[in-house]
Amino acid sequence: MRLFLALDIPAAIRDRISLFIEGVAGFAPHARWMKPESLHITLKFIGEQPEAALEPIKQSLSTIRASATEIHYHNYGFFPTAKSPRVFWIGVESGPQLAALAGTIDHTLSSLGIPKEPRPFSPHLTLARAAGASGSPRRAKTDAPNLTFHHLQEKLVARPTPDFGTMTPREFFLYQSQLSPKGSKYTKLGGFDLK
Repeated sequence: MRLFLALDIPAAIRDRISLFIEGVAGFAPHARWMKPESLHITLKFIGEQPEAALEPIKQSLSTIRASATEIHYHNYGFFPTAKSPRVFWIGVESGPQLAALAGTIDHTLSSLGIPKEPRPFSPHLTLARAAGASGSPRRAKTDAPNLTFHHLQEKLVARPTPDFGTMTPREFFLYQSQLSPKGSKYTKLGGFDLK
């Protein structure tokens, strides 16, 4: 099973993001746009695990004691660069507690043999990916200028910087991701409280 940990987004913020996507998706028709109900902040991608690993993972996560923090959703950008964009994202701004939570999760799961993240935590909401392109924020040797998001970038310049709202999450979730030709389907497998 393919697993990851994430924070959910409240309905009011999700609705604002959905309206934003409706207003701009036509400027990048060849991109793969996320469904608003699938949006989340990934805290850690665990990857493929045998079903027998599920309970030990849940037990380890239940030992985490972390603080909640306010999270503000605003602005946008492109990974890895605006000239060679593969991913269009919304910015996520928060206090140090969010990165601390991701670090604690990473450290806790490493005791089960799950590899630690090789790069610093960089919270964002992925809105769209260039078709056939990696979702990685890091540069790759194959990166080259592409036109998938070119028209979108031109149109965004004329718009005010979006602000989608603020939330304070009270729990984080373990999800299973099931890939299909119609896109990924996410299923909650457990929730873990934040203080």
